[in-house]
Amino acid sequence: MLQFFKYVLATIVGLFLFAVLSFVVMLGIGSMVSGGDSVTTVKEKSVLKLNFDSRFTELAVPGDTFSEIFGNPIQNIGLNEFKSAVANAALDPNIKGISITMNNPLLGFGEMEEVRTALKDFRKTGKFIYTYSDYLSEKAVLIAALADSSFIHPMGSAEFNGLSSEVTFVKGTLDKLGIEPLVFRVGEFKSAVEPYIRTDMSAESREQTGKYTGSVARTIYSAFAEDKKMTKEEVDRILNKASMLSADESTQNRLVSAKAYADEYESALRRKLGIKENAKIAYVGLGAYGKAKKYVKAGSIENKITVIVSEGEIVQGKSSDGIIGSDDFVKEIRRARNDKKVKAVVLRINSPGGSAMASDIMWREIQLTRKEKPVIASMSDLAASGGYYMAMGCDTIVAHPATITGSIGIFGLMMNTQKLMNDKLGITFDGVKTHEFADSPSTTRRMSDAEKQTIQNMVNDGYETFTSKAARGRKMSIEKLKSIAGGRVWTGEQAKELGLVDVLGGLDEAIAIAAGKVNLKAGDFQVKYYPYPKSDLDRLMERLTKKEEDARVAAYLGEYAPVYRQLLSLKSMDKIQARMMFIPEFK
Repeated sequence: MLQFFKYVLATIVGLFLFAVLSFVVMLGIGSMVSGGDSVTTVKEKSVLKLNFDSRFTELAVPGDTFSEIFGNPIQNIGLNEFKSAVANAALDPNIKGISITMNNPLLGFGEMEEVRTALKDFRKTGKFIYTYSDYLSEKAVLIAALADSSFIHPMGSAEFNGLSSEVTFVKGTLDKLGIEPLVFRVGEFKSAVEPYIRTDMSAESREQTGKYTGSVARTIYSAFAEDKKMTKEEVDRILNKASMLSADESTQNRLVSAKAYADEYESALRRKLGIKENAKIAYVGLGAYGKAKKYVKAGSIENKITVIVSEGEIVQGKSSDGIIGSDDFVKEIRRARNDKKVKAVVLRINSPGGSAMASDIMWREIQLTRKEKPVIASMSDLAASGGYYMAMGCDTIVAHPATITGSIGIFGLMMNTQKLMNDKLGITFDGVKTHEFADSPSTTRRMSDAEKQTIQNMVNDGYETFTSKAARGRKMSIEKLKSIAGGRVWTGEQAKELGLVDVLGGLDEAIAIAAGKVNLKAGDFQVKYYPYPKSDLDRLMERLTKKEEDARVAAYLGEYAPVYRQLLSLKSMDKIQARMMFIPEFK
């Protein structure tokens, strides 16, 4: 009888879960159907309303049907979607200005420059940009600097205190667990493995980190000084005042224009629009405006420039969110190569690198494509190590001044877990083998010198391959290339001076260069972005499987969750890596 009730209960639970899932799917489908083909009518004296408390990504995820159902507090803004909307709004006679609310925009400095450039172009038309913040992070201050008027809540504060770059070291954790990292590398500046073998920065790592952090700081604060018509000395004085500035101090130091409550901000918008105080402001959001009338003329569909967005860690196999899979990349670039309507290809790269094998597979396909049509690299926030491997084979490399790039080097990382298994967990291993290296490499015993030398030889060979191809791509001697390689990290500005980058600029500059190489002018072509976004059903299934896992990790580990994920990623690594292990995070 008890067994009978167990089966009945299991059936009821299963039916209940099925019903909930069906409801969610139907609700999502209903949302798609009801809003899929509607056209947005933009009223006179409208304002494009943007919420920058979002995560910026290279590609938009159109119509994320399930974001409200799952209560995702952080929305995504695709840079392509944002730039297209702002460019169209600049020509739209019914759009009079842009209103931006923001506290802490989630974007890198390369992406921020794309945002700032689009907003600057919008202002050139004579239309206004207003911003409102409860508080401002450093990046929010830098974006607000180019607004006509920026407002802060009277109880708010602003962070404007310079940059710092911090690395998390996990050697102590590995020691306590009884895990011995085995490192194989070339170059004294290949600091990717340091967090596993040190408790602090090496002198070489500190030197290069200081240089590229200083270079990024000069770039962003020079732009701020220009926006605010301040001298460098004036900006430095503000940066050294305090860790946080109050609303009063923020206005006194011209970080923002004025203090205001939200209703007072809207009153300021009404005055700018020339409408009555009690009139409702005609806002239009980013998603809705994407369905409005297009004023930017589309070029000929017979002439296309394909932008292949490559964002995330490089691995062999399939792509997913935050992962560049070599198999999928190969499919995309081959499709572009074989499409006669595609006249040129732009690779938009935002990657710390990853698998050396996958990087080389993609490099080969880039070379084959270059024989058919121009291939231009556009670096976003990060195009380092394997990310640079992708770029170095292109006809022209374009980078933002604050892009983090270089890191031309190879390393191998293995873990000996024998002490963890034997002493901590009481697990031992034994077996037989037919030949000397049959069980190699093993993570449950010490490696022999011969085994270590085998992996080191592979790393050495990988480094020679990387540097020789980089030298050939950059048309410089191997000696000169190696003098700036060895794992050294550079900003886009520094890389330009060294010959690792050709042009400083953003994605639009890269597209213009691609068009120029095939004698196409603005208006003669269309820009198409790939890969296509995932379907709603695919994203639904990802949310159902990944959301609970992420929530459990975050709830249990809190601020240490990223460290756990970094250690977990070691399981999926190839033995030989071309990557920056810890991505610079400026604070």
